[in-house]
Amino acid sequence: MSEDRVKQFTDFRKRMNERILAEDNQVVRRFFALDTQTYKAGALDVKTKEMLGLVASMVLRCDDCIAYHVAQCKEVGVNRDEFFEIFSVGLVVGGSIVIPHLRRAVDFLDQLEAAGTEAPPPHEH
Repeated sequence: MSEDRVKQFTDFRKRMNERILAEDNQVVRRFFALDTQTYKAGALDVKTKEMLGLVASMVLRCDDCIAYHVAQCKEVGVNRDEFFEIFSVGLVVGGSIVIPHLRRAVDFLDQLEAAGTEAPPPHEH
């Protein structure tokens, strides 16, 4: 994913979240709010919650969610060795079908590091 693709991902996500939340639908709004609340510090810190979100996204094979959580993990200080341990948990839990998503996750991480790109705004996948 190039620097342009990282920006496209972030811009599209922001634009569509704003568009979706502009609708008068309380279920959608409440779900987005629940997502935001879930990733706030509590008994678990934000870094731990983002790492859990990344593993779950890998196992569920959602590339948008993986990219989002890679960026959030980077933002909260996850280092490269920690990323590869997170990736290994996702791979072991999810199995070989996760490998293509692992490739894209590492590519996205490489691009974020190369571009010095900031993470997407906090939650609401």
